[in-house]
Amino acid sequence: MDYDLLTTVMRRLSLEAGDKIMEIYNGPDFEVKSKSDDSPVTIADEAADAIISDGLRAAFPDVALVTEEQAASHSVTANTFLIVDPLDGTKEFINRRGDFTVNIAYVVDGVPVRGVVYAPAKGRMFFTDADGVSVEESGDFAKDTVGAVKPIKVTNPDNDALMVVASKSHRDQATDDYINKYNVKDMKSAGSSLKFCLVATGEADIYPRVGRTMEWDTAAGHAVLTGAGGNVVRFDDHTPLRYGKEIFANPFFIAYAPGVDLKQP
Repeated sequence: MDYDLLTTVMRRLSLEAGDKIMEIYNGPDFEVKSKSDDSPVTIADEAADAIISDGLRAAFPDVALVTEEQAASHSVTANTFLIVDPLDGTKEFINRRGDFTVNIAYVVDGVPVRGVVYAPAKGRMFFTDADGVSVEESGDFAKDTVGAVKPIKVTNPDNDALMVVASKSHRDQATDDYINKYNVKDMKSAGSSLKFCLVATGEADIYPRVGRTMEWDTAAGHAVLTGAGGNVVRFDDHTPLRYGKEIFANPFFIAYAPGVDLKQP
């Protein structure tokens, strides 16, 4: 893989998809449909998916592509592949809450090694550079020119005063019970894959997810967190979270800065 090209393409496609998403977000009311699993989908999901998948297939025709919005791709069996969630946080989008993201990742041998997470309504862009180091970009987000970037790094956490981030739309008692095992200084909630990015930037120390997710929900954020020095492990046995699983479904997991003293479930 040409990682310079991959970084350029993923970043540009996320920005183009973000433009289309925001055009719909800021426009008149849009139709909300239900998929077979009763999750919502909008014209923005579908339009962003078309932009990203067409662009990735053109640039990397020999690499397997898995995307949330194309059910046929969910039967792909590969250890190395591109994986896309064109609009993560559809509920946030529908309710015009802003916590939604565009997610593109590249998985090699079951490990997300490169990724981009773009939150167009928040004006935040996180990605791994060609060397796999995670950065946050600021500025105008020009399509063909990278603006000012700064490397991001996880915290050196204080286990007596941890910063925890949890889901905004999927918070439940099991999550709260696990969080209560820690000495928590402060809690924040965020939608979509932004939770991984808040750990990556040091704005939080730990993000436990006791709930269903799919690999396209997590791969890009996982790559960004890894490139900032963080880890993502299974909730049950604390082994690394792997990708390319059957139907691309994840177990529960914990994303964290390595200094956190992980508690058992």
